[in-house]
Amino acid sequence: MATNYNNINELRSQKKLLKQEIGELEDILTFKSKKESLGVLTHGFTDKYLKETRDEDGDTSLSLDTQNIMREISSGLKESASKKNMLGLANDSLQSGLLENAIKMGVVAMVGNFAKKSVMNKNWKRKLIGLGLVYVAPYALRFLHKKLDEYQRNKTTKSLEKLI
Repeated sequence: MATNYNNINELRSQKKLLKQEIGELEDILTFKSKKESLGVLTHGFTDKYLKETRDEDGDTSLSLDTQNIMREISSGLKESASKKNMLGLANDSLQSGLLENAIKMGVVAMVGNFAKKSVMNKNWKRKLIGLGLVYVAPYALRFLHKKLDEYQRNKTTKSLEKLI
């Protein structure tokens, strides 16, 4: 299991690389770059909805990119309005995923905010809960999404069987 090194220089270079990699992972987990950390947590889902802005002091703050959000909403509304079916507008927006994306963003924001507060807390138990959320929440949300899709497919199949 252990790697054999020919000389001490190889071992030192490997140690330096490992320290550098650990430092990069710590930067992500300590939320120094909030947008990058949320991008890692959400696998890039929030990247297009968030933007980092710098103030006069040089501090960065994270804010919603409202232009991009409005652009996506308006494109979804244009697609549904072009069908000239105004009564089916709500149904079309559900099918195009606008509501689903809004719910995903809300859940990601809530979990990310709670995880950030927990990791920054001085209590080690809260830090452990926060780190657990960072690693477990994406898998749990994917699992829940998959189960809900399966449930919906089964419900649709059962209703079609009743019609037939």
